[in-house]
Amino acid sequence: MENVKRKLGVLTTTGILAAMPALETTAHAEETPDFPLNEINAEEAEGEYYVPSSVENIHWGDLPNRESQAVESIQSGETVTFDTVSHEGILEDQGRDPVEYFSQHGIEEDQVLEEAKEITASNIEHDFEDHGPHVVTGPVEVKGAEPGDVLKVEVMSLTPRVPYGVISNRHYKGALPEEFPENEGPEEGASAENPELYNNVSTFTPIEQQNGEWMAEIPGEDVYFPIDPFMGLMGVASDTDEYVNSVPPSETGGNIDINELGVGSTLYLPVEVAGAMFYTGDPHFAQGDGEVALTALEGSLRGTFRLTVLEDGEESIPGENDTFDQPFGETDDYWIPIGLDEDLDEAMKESTRESIDFLSEELGMDRAKAYAYLSAATDYEVSQVVDKTKGIHALIQKAHFDEKINQDEMPAEETEHTESEEEGGGELPDTSTNTILYILLGTLLAFGSGLWLFQKKRSV
Repeated sequence: MENVKRKLGVLTTTGILAAMPALETTAHAEETPDFPLNEINAEEAEGEYYVPSSVENIHWGDLPNRESQAVESIQSGETVTFDTVSHEGILEDQGRDPVEYFSQHGIEEDQVLEEAKEITASNIEHDFEDHGPHVVTGPVEVKGAEPGDVLKVEVMSLTPRVPYGVISNRHYKGALPEEFPENEGPEEGASAENPELYNNVSTFTPIEQQNGEWMAEIPGEDVYFPIDPFMGLMGVASDTDEYVNSVPPSETGGNIDINELGVGSTLYLPVEVAGAMFYTGDPHFAQGDGEVALTALEGSLRGTFRLTVLEDGEESIPGENDTFDQPFGETDDYWIPIGLDEDLDEAMKESTRESIDFLSEELGMDRAKAYAYLSAATDYEVSQVVDKTKGIHALIQKAHFDEKINQDEMPAEETEHTESEEEGGGELPDTSTNTILYILLGTLLAFGSGLWLFQKKRSV
């Protein structure tokens, strides 16, 4: 399917798909979408460009590198809608046949995405043991991006394409690789033809509306939790001609699995190759910090992003803007410095260093005081412990810095006026204490005047 351009004008970060109600991060909707959301005409997409997960538009298990060809090209600041496909339900330990796999859970064939059927029926080579599991959509060239620049990725909207997802636990993976799944492990002959011999455990998880909110259900347990969609995998091409596995995240992004990066969030990525070559995938309906079993609640999403090139050294680049070399997240409430390493302790150190550098470079804080502040007032969360390279991310609360930022942005003449007042040459600051003093002084003057008049009257 060709990717056809269309121009729509400016979109908001909470844009709604014209064809149906979007399920945003709050997951509220009054009408149930007409699932499944199969490939659409470009004119129907929310973004100015549209990229489906057709066979020619994807990588399966690997990420784009400097040799990869763009499936679409856009200008900086334009928007693009991706139809992504979850890998769960199509992998070899599930039979590499989504129609057969999902039919075991009561899903009719017409409720399985056409792209999922086409991918598994194609001749795309995929090795379950050696390749990553993810269906990666892209890359998209952003014209004008050059090595040393930063790609600003704004998440505009995310919409489930199907009313179900899957949570998987596989042998030798997850937070408890030697303990779960609790069975004898893979048997000889395990393959796509004999998927049951892998003895992996996948939990089919439907989503449904309850009182206007989209909830996921753990079947047979009467356990429900709200969905909170985000893309587990967002990145730009690495400057290498070697095979890049889709599992470990890196300095160019990829499988960072940070659940804060939903609708309204922004991810900044260091550009290593011309055109940046943005890609996305690993769509999640919900994920807990750590992602301990191995996967999140994996489910196919339609996502729209605004992609903007920030030139090398531009002031709007977070932190040290001329040496930006690590993914950095942002939401309305938080700045999110990220640490990545195979050793979780080292990932923690890296996130802490990134946090100190950001507060020092961006906000002018003394480094020792920044370190003290982080220790007292910032949460460090485990993004995931299951992707070979582990992740820690900080949540620095923007609200703590409102006064500092406002003071820094005050015009020079206003700052000088304030300083002169503090030196005693101007009016007293309008504080609650001074207001009380004014009231007391006025009361005393009134009392004194009344007493003088009373005495004068008596003397007459």
